[in-house]
Amino acid sequence: MHPALFHWKRLEQVVTEVLVQAGARHEHASLVAESLIHADLRGIESHGLARLPIYIQRIEAGLIELNDEPVVWKQEGATALVDGKNHLGAVVGVAALEEAIKLSRQMGIGLVGVRHSNHFGSCSYYAERAITEGKILIVLSNAPEAMAPTGGIRPFFGTNPIAAGIPAGEEPSFLLDMATSVAARGKIALAVKKGESIPADWAIDANGKETTDPTKALLGSLLPIGGAKGYGLAMFIDILCGLLTGAATGPHVKSLYDNWHDPQNVGHLFLTVDIERFMPLPDFCANMDAYIREVKSVPRKEGVSDIFIPGEIESRKKLERMENGIPFDPNLTKELSQLCRTYGVDLQAACYLP
Repeated sequence: MHPALFHWKRLEQVVTEVLVQAGARHEHASLVAESLIHADLRGIESHGLARLPIYIQRIEAGLIELNDEPVVWKQEGATALVDGKNHLGAVVGVAALEEAIKLSRQMGIGLVGVRHSNHFGSCSYYAERAITEGKILIVLSNAPEAMAPTGGIRPFFGTNPIAAGIPAGEEPSFLLDMATSVAARGKIALAVKKGESIPADWAIDANGKETTDPTKALLGSLLPIGGAKGYGLAMFIDILCGLLTGAATGPHVKSLYDNWHDPQNVGHLFLTVDIERFMPLPDFCANMDAYIREVKSVPRKEGVSDIFIPGEIESRKKLERMENGIPFDPNLTKELSQLCRTYGVDLQAACYLP
């Protein structure tokens, strides 16, 4: 079967309506829909609408609080601590980002920690928002246990992502978004849904052996990027996002999929930098353009047509999918259709029409 194509904006409206029908406020539902479709537009399907069903299940189970608002629990100087109040992760993330941007306007930088949050989607969503405000952003998050420390076979750390967004002018902005595991856990879960195998260097099974079976991988442990270097980076992120903020750490971050008794208590950290404190923003963007062009002018290996900067491939895919539609695997389309019907929403209304 060929993948179904969906119009991104109409899809946002459909997903927003599903979340509203599930109990979310419209403004909150719209943020979550935007964050999920942001990932699908960029080709990061593991963090896109494949996550909507589990969000809805946790809402239905009473494990996400929709009737409260994230609050700034403490603020002093350029720092703040946001209590997410166990709200939808994207709602918490945007609230923290807005606080970090506000502080950077006042102080030059804004450092905001977050506790009592949930899975907040793709880190690049927040980096892209900061870029549109002319700010540099570094964002970190911890996650449920999925990756063992180097030498171990039992998961302890999450895939603990890190992202950085830096604006440019005419050239594409720098947008790095990466897990500290070789592959995000969501990609392996997606491989299970699609019935596909995974590369042998992504994970080990429960006995510590390399595996290409995504089901065995989910029962075992993901592998860190760069061996011990990725392990160290994951631990660093866990300390800043968990210990520093008062959120959960390591195996105490509750699973999005397997724990049906407790809130996740995910922790995040947002650092924004006001470029204008260093130089005028137009000058910085012009310097970024010249720098990027210099990087891309490096002699290329045979058969390489272009040198891409971080985020550029995804940005090109976003433009293409905004023009031609977002393709969804038939299994995911079926799952989303069933979910929409449950809430009286028509997924077909978002089908792509040229």
